[in-house]
Amino acid sequence: MATARNRTRPVRVGRTVIGGGGAVAVQSMCATRTQDVEATVRQVRQLVAAEADVIRIAVDSRKDVEALARVREAVPDATLSVDLQESYRLAPLVAPHVDKVRYNPGHLYHHERGKAVREKVAFIAEAAAANDCAIRVGVNCGSVDPELAEKFGDDDVSAMVESAVQHCAVLDELGFHRYVVSLKDSDPRKVVAGNVRFHELRPDVPIHLGVTEAGLPPDGIIKTRIALEQLLPRGIGDTIRVSLTLPFEEKWREIAVGRELLEDVAQGRFRSVPTFLDGGLNIISCPSCSRVENEAFIGLAQRVKEMTRYAKAYDITIAVMGCRVNGPGETDGADLGLWCAPAFVNLKRGSEHLGAFAYDAVLGRLKEELDRLVEERKGRE
Repeated sequence: MATARNRTRPVRVGRTVIGGGGAVAVQSMCATRTQDVEATVRQVRQLVAAEADVIRIAVDSRKDVEALARVREAVPDATLSVDLQESYRLAPLVAPHVDKVRYNPGHLYHHERGKAVREKVAFIAEAAAANDCAIRVGVNCGSVDPELAEKFGDDDVSAMVESAVQHCAVLDELGFHRYVVSLKDSDPRKVVAGNVRFHELRPDVPIHLGVTEAGLPPDGIIKTRIALEQLLPRGIGDTIRVSLTLPFEEKWREIAVGRELLEDVAQGRFRSVPTFLDGGLNIISCPSCSRVENEAFIGLAQRVKEMTRYAKAYDITIAVMGCRVNGPGETDGADLGLWCAPAFVNLKRGSEHLGAFAYDAVLGRLKEELDRLVEERKGRE
């Protein structure tokens, strides 16, 4: 890539090196259920063929660990990362099968609250070091730990940056330096602000860039470009993930979009069209990853986008989330939120839970709430 890279420390992840001023690595995440070994192996191979530098797989149980071991046997040359979600104690079991372990500080806070966070991080770091693994500290605005959320109030960017800086300090104190940090949000402006501030504080740490829950193409691509086209030219960002809501068989498109974005930035071509930042309807939806508990979530997100077009002139945010891990917290900040369980969809208005509805019934109820919001917005004009 022609853009000058900031000289962060190099972090080896399998055969990929992140940071050190080298080329920006492109990542994706398997959308298949981890325990469906055949489908997961097929998707890993698909992403490898699309030139993914790192491929992430979610693990949330011992059965997932057993499946992960079989996946690794089938694709020994793929560079794999594992997402621990809320199950940090699985770290010693998964580390032998992957090249990088990712944990979320906010989720770590909630598990085994009687233990100090430092003790939990040390547990993960010890497992990573013993198995030649790197670590990603994955901070999300929507799931920052409650103590920092309370400390900073509405300034969630500061909470996110503080969380990242704190966890870097803990890993440094433990003598573990083979780590990468990500600071993500569904709002590109917060992604830019958070990463710029973090880089100023810790210019040595490699950064994983992405807009979380960017949503369906083309909106999700535009949101990602809005953030990354401001960060990459500054030399900020050592690896990227384009998080798109896609059918499972189309996850390779995340890699294709990422490669195109990097090439455009290198050639001075900037394509983002940030019209949504000036107001209007904003739909965010999470990428179709292996945490999704019902593939019907993808079709639902597409139907929500179509059904809500009539409200495009109003400043309303609707979040459509596919799992219990990020769903409850990430929908709190939206005007209307849907987070999908295996057999039903939870509907929320802000943090208020309005009920659980069948997948084929929730759209009508969502429209009722959207109509109310539109009338409220009209009344303010």
